[in-house]
Amino acid sequence: MHYKRKHSVNVFVLTVIILILGLSACQKSEDYYLDSGLAVPYFKGTTMDYLQSKPFYFDSVAFVAQLAEMDSLLAHDSVTFFAPTDRSILRLIKITNDYLYAQRYDTIRTLQDVPRVVWQKYLSRYMFHGYYKLKDYPQINYDQLVKFPGQGYLSWDGTPMNIGVVYHDNNGVKYVGYRQLSIAYIPDLSAPTEGWFKAYVASSNILTDNGVVHVLSDNHTYFGFSSSEFISDMESVMSRGGSGSVK
Repeated sequence: MHYKRKHSVNVFVLTVIILILGLSACQKSEDYYLDSGLAVPYFKGTTMDYLQSKPFYFDSVAFVAQLAEMDSLLAHDSVTFFAPTDRSILRLIKITNDYLYAQRYDTIRTLQDVPRVVWQKYLSRYMFHGYYKLKDYPQINYDQLVKFPGQGYLSWDGTPMNIGVVYHDNNGVKYVGYRQLSIAYIPDLSAPTEGWFKAYVASSNILTDNGVVHVLSDNHTYFGFSSSEFISDMESVMSRGGSGSVK
């Protein structure tokens, strides 16, 4: 009898612990659950500090922010930043150099070879004024844009972008799976639903002292979204001897 009572108490305690852990996990998942799991939601420092604290992923991105003279914005302004990884820059430089070499132009040897205005143009596409977490964005379904269109936003420099939350399926049931932020560059406003360059977020809702960071998946191929635009800008720069403005 004594054993049974002790056993029931232990079961009760264990049940309470499981419930507490379960509720805690649910609360966390609502705040910052991502396709790749849970990310630490708070970072002690600015958005620029966050990039510099993770050189494996953002060493080149942080350097580009400095070259673009936008590092002070990422350190002081209220900004939502969809952070691309270094690999997107590496792939962009490689495909650009392949083209420049084929056209007998000088290739990009260091990131400093790209003019400040060019870096500004493409880095700005990832930056938005204010604080926006996953919960602040509407649903998007890229196969049903009429029904779930996401929402159009202007980036830091006024570039038209679309941001929305993809509601994934679960066991064949639509829209009940995990939720994942996505961002898309709209290259032609005369055809506002065509030719989008899409990127998906791997870790969202990382809160810094001055904003929110959403880290893009490595499947985001090219920094700036459109490699052809970047190549065109760099070809224009090289044809003028490595200086000048961009479109």
